[in-house]
Amino acid sequence: MEQVKDKKVFRVQGFTCASCAAQFEENIKKLPGVKDAQVNFGASKITVYGEPSIQDLENAGAFENLKIYPENQEIRMEREPFWKRRETIQVGVSLVFLLLGWFMGESYEEKSIPSVISYLLSMLIGGYALFRKGLLNLTRLQFDMYTLMTIAILGAAAIGEWGEGATVVILFAISEALETYSMDKARQSIRALMDIAPKQALIRRGDEEIIVPVDEIQIGDIMIVKPGQKLAMDGVVVKGSSSNNQAPITGESIPVEKSIDDEVYAGTLNEEGLLEVKVTKRVEDTTISKIIHLVEEAQAERAPSQAFVDRFAKIYTPAILIAGFLIAMIPPLLFQADWGDWIYRGLALLVVGCPCALVVSTPVSIVTAIGNAARNGVLVKGGIHLEEAGALSTIAFDKTGTLTRGVPVVTDFISLIPNKEKEFLSIAVSIEKNSQHPLASAILRKAEEEAVSIQQVEDFSSLTGKGVQAKVNGVLYYIGSPGLFDELLPDGIPDKTRKQILDLQQQGKTVMVLGTEIEMAALIAVADEVRESSKGVIQRLHELGIKKTVMLTGDNRATAEAIGKQLGVGEVQAELLPQDKLEFIKQLRSDGSKVAMVGDGVNDAPALAASTVGIAMGGAGTDTALETADIALMADDLKKLPFTIRLSRQALRIIKQNITFSLAIKALALLLIIPGWLTLWMAVFADMGATLIVTLNGLRLLKTRDDIG
Repeated sequence: MEQVKDKKVFRVQGFTCASCAAQFEENIKKLPGVKDAQVNFGASKITVYGEPSIQDLENAGAFENLKIYPENQEIRMEREPFWKRRETIQVGVSLVFLLLGWFMGESYEEKSIPSVISYLLSMLIGGYALFRKGLLNLTRLQFDMYTLMTIAILGAAAIGEWGEGATVVILFAISEALETYSMDKARQSIRALMDIAPKQALIRRGDEEIIVPVDEIQIGDIMIVKPGQKLAMDGVVVKGSSSNNQAPITGESIPVEKSIDDEVYAGTLNEEGLLEVKVTKRVEDTTISKIIHLVEEAQAERAPSQAFVDRFAKIYTPAILIAGFLIAMIPPLLFQADWGDWIYRGLALLVVGCPCALVVSTPVSIVTAIGNAARNGVLVKGGIHLEEAGALSTIAFDKTGTLTRGVPVVTDFISLIPNKEKEFLSIAVSIEKNSQHPLASAILRKAEEEAVSIQQVEDFSSLTGKGVQAKVNGVLYYIGSPGLFDELLPDGIPDKTRKQILDLQQQGKTVMVLGTEIEMAALIAVADEVRESSKGVIQRLHELGIKKTVMLTGDNRATAEAIGKQLGVGEVQAELLPQDKLEFIKQLRSDGSKVAMVGDGVNDAPALAASTVGIAMGGAGTDTALETADIALMADDLKKLPFTIRLSRQALRIIKQNITFSLAIKALALLLIIPGWLTLWMAVFADMGATLIVTLNGLRLLKTRDDIG
């Protein structure tokens, strides 16, 4: 509990690479009074448990010239063009001196003093930041890519390879600049989210309307939103109606109609009407704030592949250093080989062994994919869930509210006496308006659509488990299950009517009967309406290679089977209690299958928790969905599910490609060292090229789009 109390989160400006972030984290942990620290490289944040000052934190990041800000402080950073950045200018100046050194070497002699001085200046200007980090790490016996590169460059200078040393510096600096640029590009998806909601709003207090910063807006304030304006806060509409573009929150492309008592979200666009909205949440609790927070936290969660890469790099880097030392020393000492030649090969090994591409291969893909998902209305709460979703073979769906709308509707109203439909519907709604039964609401909606009148009723009473009864115009009517009328009617239900009831039930509908003690008047068939998108989504999932789809429901088997058949679901499990759903998910997972459970995040919480990946629908409206699920579809819309599976699979594929490519390039370059074919500049070029390729490959995830309209 003490840790939570001391927890502070800060934003970090200036991260250039994952290893620098790790070094910063280690430096923070060593500060007095700090119990623990965790860097989130993807979101450029650090969480500190303790009481350090911002100055202490900046001192710990001085090697990278990091700037630290409290998490909630608004930072207005001017985005410098790439060519104007200090690092880019340094590389440019360094390149000029490199070319000057080469020209002087060609004009006079290769190692003339002017040529060496030009190369030296090129190395110092282009490699200043590199040497500062590398030499500091050497004094601390910390071996990372900066240490490797520093030893390699100083070694090249020591054996007189000034030109190659300077070339290595420039190529490494270019590689660093490109890596920083690409991570900034990947992080822009979060920055875009942060800028969605306005920073101030027009608020009515008493008789005056004033513009107030969002931090000062209180719960209960009335916010006035004009046509074409974005909402600054979450709230409920108290006056007016308009269509609302919710795409930034839910990913829905079609605007949603909003009127009195409807919930609206910060960051959404009010289209054509004037709305007055009662604020229901403080700025830090709005849905968009929660999304940003969860996306940033998600990027800090290490995916299994990233954890592997991090562990591998910790062993790999010292191993490369030892191997480089042995290659430089053993042949000259034991076999009288040429010292200069083998020291050169040892240095080439250090350069090509630099783990830049490997270290950046996974985080850039994870950050990009999670940011893209958030922009499309899908909240993925960690790299591990992204990878797991890419490996799914089975998806189980809750029926009510997921595959169906969760709102019962009257599908058939059949009068058993000709030309009496309106009269009997009027009687039915007059009785059912007093009922608390869920199906009663369906009859009330039907009566509203048909504009039938409501009559006076007397002696209303409920028949537990069977239906209701009441007198209308002095006649006692019953509404209930077919079983009730089997008991009431002297001769039971006629065969013709029984067949009609059975046909309706086989279509997945619940049948109620209106009648008296002596005859049946009408059949009322009610069903939970299937979402228009459900069938297409199930079909798309099968096309994507999901081996098995299952529908889980508490409904009776006949109704469940009918809906399952209509949707094309592979398997139907009916008459399940919540604990049965939980057991069934465990059973599906027992053979090692990766199983997702899709539900509303409330009733299905145990099953969501037991699945490999819990996917909740309608996250924008329920905090429970945001908290319980591994992935939340922000809109109440299943169409985002195939997009999520495709994005996850593509992320998984790109991560595997990046890791394989990074290791293959290293292996190939290492083989070229044996015959002495690998030069220093070729080694760094291979490393830089690999880093650039894996980064661009990761950024391809920005292009993945939702392909179901």
